[in-house]
Amino acid sequence: MRIGVLKEIKIQEYRVGLAPASVRELVARGHEVWVEAGTGTAIDFTDAAYAAAGARVAPSAAEVWAGAELIVKVKEPQPVEYPLLRPGQILFTYLHLAPDPAQAAALLQSGCVAIAYETVTDAHGGLPLLAPMSAVAGRMAPQVGAYHLTEPQGGRGVLLCGVPGVAPGKVTVLGAGVVGSHAAHIAVGLGADVMVLDRNVERLDILDRELSGRVKTQIANAETVEQSVTEADLVIGAVLLPGGSAPRLIPRSMLGAMKRGAVIVDVAIDQGGCCETSHPTTHADPVFVVDGVVHYCVANMPGAVPRTSALALNNATLPFVGALADKGWRRALTDDAHLRQGLNVCAGQLTHGAVAAALGQSHVPAERLL
Repeated sequence: MRIGVLKEIKIQEYRVGLAPASVRELVARGHEVWVEAGTGTAIDFTDAAYAAAGARVAPSAAEVWAGAELIVKVKEPQPVEYPLLRPGQILFTYLHLAPDPAQAAALLQSGCVAIAYETVTDAHGGLPLLAPMSAVAGRMAPQVGAYHLTEPQGGRGVLLCGVPGVAPGKVTVLGAGVVGSHAAHIAVGLGADVMVLDRNVERLDILDRELSGRVKTQIANAETVEQSVTEADLVIGAVLLPGGSAPRLIPRSMLGAMKRGAVIVDVAIDQGGCCETSHPTTHADPVFVVDGVVHYCVANMPGAVPRTSALALNNATLPFVGALADKGWRRALTDDAHLRQGLNVCAGQLTHGAVAAALGQSHVPAERLL
């Protein structure tokens, strides 16, 4: 199969769908890989490295789009890329369609086969292709929150770790999944006073034992969320409903009760955000202030550490890319129920129930299209 890898064009996005080492593996299995020139230059994956791995380095994105049967990306196609999709072409990337009806409409119109990293599952009920980027974003969240808590960045001037004689800052983490657990580990390591809320007591128990009781935990409900958010210096939104929109746990009315200069890092922004006042931002302009509360809502947080993120993502995606290339999408999805869960759009039909529900549309189960 001919596989295409493109230079990402979303603002300040430098991750790559396939690193040179991944290309080498796919070429060894008999596949062609076309890589747009300059794809990995920003993170020291040179065109020469791709060529040495066996890729054909194409001079333009249009050539890659036109020739590839399978496109492997990192971020969702941007509006200027919509016309380049074609019927039957496989698109394998993060899509996050729930808060993006325009992209969903474009994918439906294109007739492509769109498989989303974020809805591929595993035997344990996890999301293995979301997990590595969730881990990166979770580990970054306390760092960026601590930075924006400083007064020059508009924050309330709190040092998360405190100093002798001065209490540490308070961090509230909403969600104890992959993002939340990694965020809690880093926040505890920074010396903060950390509270984690989740509806799943087993997750809270695991986190409590992992951190030897150094983190406080509570079952999430309206009262505990409000109390913890309004007492916090830093709130990390780490909630996820696979394929669906994130629940809005922080209404605007709650902001007025928060500390002035407190920071919300809404990691859930890819799925619409867990704060009513959140909207996507970029690394170039990452924050805005509403009712005295600083909002950090960068939709591609791992893009700030693109080399680490690209390698972590490739570790997770390469087996699935290999299956799609070796078998074709129909057989690969037939053979693997977990990869089948990644199918969001196929030949003009929505195929994922949660995505369709978030968009207010009907869907056709993937099994009926195989």
